[in-house]
Amino acid sequence: MQKYQMYIGGEWCDPASNEWIDTVNPYSGEVWAQIPKGGAADVDAAVSAADAAFRSSEWRGLTATQRGKLLCQFGDILADNAESLAEIEVRDNGKLYAEVLNQCRYMTQWYQYYGGLADKIEGSVPPVDKPNILNLTKHEPLGVCACITPWNSPLLLLAWKAAPALAAGNTIVIKPSEYTSASSLEFARISQEAGFPPGAINVITGLGADVGEALVRHDKVRKVAFTGGEEGGRSVNSAAADDFTRVTLELGGKSANIVFDDANLDQAVSGAISGIFAASGQTCIAGSRLLLQDSIHDEFLERLLDMAGQARIGDPMNADTQVGPITTEPQYHKILEYIEIAKGEGATCVMGGEPVLAPDGNKGLFVQPTVFSNVTNEMRIAQEEVFGPVLSVLRFSDEEEAIAIANDIKYGLAAGVWTQNLKRAITVSERLEAGTIWVNTYRSTSYTTPFGGYKASGLGRENGMESIKEYLQTKSIWLSSGGSVANPYMRR
Repeated sequence: MQKYQMYIGGEWCDPASNEWIDTVNPYSGEVWAQIPKGGAADVDAAVSAADAAFRSSEWRGLTATQRGKLLCQFGDILADNAESLAEIEVRDNGKLYAEVLNQCRYMTQWYQYYGGLADKIEGSVPPVDKPNILNLTKHEPLGVCACITPWNSPLLLLAWKAAPALAAGNTIVIKPSEYTSASSLEFARISQEAGFPPGAINVITGLGADVGEALVRHDKVRKVAFTGGEEGGRSVNSAAADDFTRVTLELGGKSANIVFDDANLDQAVSGAISGIFAASGQTCIAGSRLLLQDSIHDEFLERLLDMAGQARIGDPMNADTQVGPITTEPQYHKILEYIEIAKGEGATCVMGGEPVLAPDGNKGLFVQPTVFSNVTNEMRIAQEEVFGPVLSVLRFSDEEEAIAIANDIKYGLAAGVWTQNLKRAITVSERLEAGTIWVNTYRSTSYTTPFGGYKASGLGRENGMESIKEYLQTKSIWLSSGGSVANPYMRR
């Protein structure tokens, strides 16, 4: 049994409560580790350590180039530890080892990218309309930034926050989900090897109500970057507003994956399956609404059911497993509840729809890949985020109807378009109300390109050049070379 401590100010410490939370392997159903159950006292200690580090010469004294080199070195060390980090994360959240390993290897690029960007943050010399005045602008770090991550991809989504925050010169306090904290604590251990000053990186663990809220409301936290559900995002936004704390919110989605009759159907079927059944549907960008044009509806659905029905359920550590368990027990029950809701609404369950045991008899939280046809867009199954392997299939007749259905939702995180017609691809992409549009592909992200949502899917952007701006504030400096001061009672 692994018993973890929190990482505060460069030291490992027990929680003030002296209480721990069991962390369960969602595949075996067994407790494999314990994480500290933190509280307000631990939050205050971590934020105070981060604030002290932010003001210290050890951190603030680094040039932007030195800070960038430190991040790049950190990325190298993370790459060396990718396999062990992936194994820990699979134990925590049950995602396929092949996917998590790919994520752990890929996330290192965020630290390399933003490490290279650290000394490319340039100010300006705006021309002003006043004589004998030189105006300079510069971009400065905010201070202590809170990074709050979900349970589905803890380390990858941490990289989206931590890398730009640190590159901009901030210090961070990380609060992972209480269900998947182990990999973030291992991340803290690796940061020690990289040589970050004590307090630059801190990790506190515990329940959202005990730790998350205290962190967001702390008066020394100047920025909160949160990935999670709509309800959690609304709470974060409301709490942060009291102290005018900046926020980046990456929230839920109910993304439309639209297939037109001129699409390459083989590619589109694979894309539709990847969009919803990869990661057992536990991803904010899941293409959980599949929109099929009338003329191809029946053929496409038949092909999809044939391919999806062959999915292998089992141990996420096995290379041939395609569908792993649901990460948490509350989420497992939520998915099963939505399946019953869909049946009650009149949708037709044409595949799955039941819980299932792993082939080896393990006690994992498995739900069959599930497909509902005869879904209309006003149904709850089409409007609300399930966050599981449940696909709603809707019909449309033409572009106008497809766009109308796709946009008739409170979310706007992502959408997919499958067509061989370039004009249609451009036109539909421009009219869809979502932050990311994939054309003839699905579920691709990169450290080089911005990511975020419209409407209830969030605020701000992560990744790319835009992300680092979220962790900076602009200062304008006025330098006078005039020999005398004008009338002091007049605005100059």
